[in-house]
Amino acid sequence: MSSKPRAAEGTGATPAPAAAFRAARDFLLAHREDWQAAREGFVWPRPAEFNWALDWFDTIAEGNDRTALRIAEEDGTEAAYSFDALRRRSNQVANWLRERGVHAGDRVIVMLGNQAELWETALAAMKLRAVVIPATPLLGTADLADRVERGRAAHVVVRAEDTGKFGSVPGDYTRIAVGERTDGWYHYADSAHAGDTFTPDGPTRADDPLLLYFTSGTTARPKLVEHTHTSYPVGHLTTMYWIGLRPGDVHLNISSPGWAKHAWSSLFAPWNAEATVFVHNYTRFDATRLMAGMDRAGVTSFCAPPTVWRMLIQADLRALRTPPREAVAAGEPLNPEVIESVRRAWGVTIRDGFGQTETTVQIANPPGQPVKTGSMGRPGPGYTVVLLDPVTGEPADEGEIALDLADRPVGVMTGYAGDPERTAEAMAGGYYRTGDIASRDADGYLTYVGRSDDVFKSSDYKVSPFELESALLEHEAVAEAAVVPAPDPLRLSVPKAYVVLAEGWEPGPGTAKALFAHSRAALAPFKRIRRLEFAELPKTVSGKIRRIELRERTARGELSGGGDEYREEDHR
Repeated sequence: MSSKPRAAEGTGATPAPAAAFRAARDFLLAHREDWQAAREGFVWPRPAEFNWALDWFDTIAEGNDRTALRIAEEDGTEAAYSFDALRRRSNQVANWLRERGVHAGDRVIVMLGNQAELWETALAAMKLRAVVIPATPLLGTADLADRVERGRAAHVVVRAEDTGKFGSVPGDYTRIAVGERTDGWYHYADSAHAGDTFTPDGPTRADDPLLLYFTSGTTARPKLVEHTHTSYPVGHLTTMYWIGLRPGDVHLNISSPGWAKHAWSSLFAPWNAEATVFVHNYTRFDATRLMAGMDRAGVTSFCAPPTVWRMLIQADLRALRTPPREAVAAGEPLNPEVIESVRRAWGVTIRDGFGQTETTVQIANPPGQPVKTGSMGRPGPGYTVVLLDPVTGEPADEGEIALDLADRPVGVMTGYAGDPERTAEAMAGGYYRTGDIASRDADGYLTYVGRSDDVFKSSDYKVSPFELESALLEHEAVAEAAVVPAPDPLRLSVPKAYVVLAEGWEPGPGTAKALFAHSRAALAPFKRIRRLEFAELPKTVSGKIRRIELRERTARGELSGGGDEYREEDHR
């Protein structure tokens, strides 16, 4: 059984189930700037039983008054919670939830914002061995009905203001509201009256399910990704290594709850390192306010998606008096122009990393290593990455990113819950196949090409949308861009760009002409943008561009919102 932790930070031994975890963690910390040594010497801890909340978090938290979580609100108020306070509070929530009927193996939808109750509930559910289905508050009734049905949810924990969304969601599930008292719902705040000593009711096996993620569905119906009590908690040692986190750091991750990146960088990676999680809440992004908050909190490491980085560089980055030591980006590949702008202003190089909901960080640029412009780095500790030729299925220097399962990385999902056929397809031939295409250079650095279903041919040449989008983003007029194939009678298809303009630029023939000229100067003839439309980009609720929607719209010859399509041959 995973025993109740006895030792506070620095006051005793780590409980046996976490001993191998601590050793692996400490090894990566010791080699945080020595990628070769980390790759050669790292060994995944593979305990038979492990409960991260009990065996790791409670161990480092007991008697520890350092800040574990700090939340800054838009109105200027802040709240801070120590490691020990969260240990005790999560014990109370676990005891209270158990009294409400939450038991091991039960599936719990957690739909909360960036608020203390989110972290309390996550820790409590782990202690109970319940299975968490994270959900963003942006979801509507139809999405929630799908999650309750396919996720077989027995309980939901949601903000009081979102309870109305469940009015027409069928199912026999326990309803728990955080915030104002709500008729027909248990009141989360009542958990404060529960005892703050928790005793687990059984052992936690390492392969017991812990998380079920509905993917963001950029190309198809969301899949249900299953992770265990080790695949994410232990697997995110590689995420900690990529970010470069150290004990005592203050880490800011811009991410919405409900998506895998939030668990990556606002839960497991920072607390694996014994760092503080700093949260910056906002309804409308304000770069100046963000940088002021970073200065106040003393942020030492910063992770943000490319969308945020692109908005940041449109502000005066020099407003940040003390830039973070580490800066990373994930979600989609980052364009070189953004990296250079931040380097000039902060003296810090943004380091890309690559992973998926299905895994932890697989490929990255860790601290202390040379960064090649446009490359997402090299395979991380514990991951053997192979590029499989899409035609032959053999290893190549360009192909689908695949993980060798002969020595299965701990950070790989169990599979797609309830979908054995899709799981078998993803794990075929002894590899986990990511569906992403990359190329590898002579030094082993990997460069992202695109999703296997995003890459297309024009005049018999293979075209990577990401490469074309990166070129467009180098022009000051472009805030965001997405490239898809447009039907063409001669070339079969040609690149069409959908562009969101930066502030101060107006859509029209003049701007189109400037962008076509830039495309001709920056790209080889077969890669040039041949069609252009100014339009908002359709996105998933997690903020990823839905290129499938743009491809389908383009194939049908439809225009966005009555706008105009510009052709390169008309604007030379």
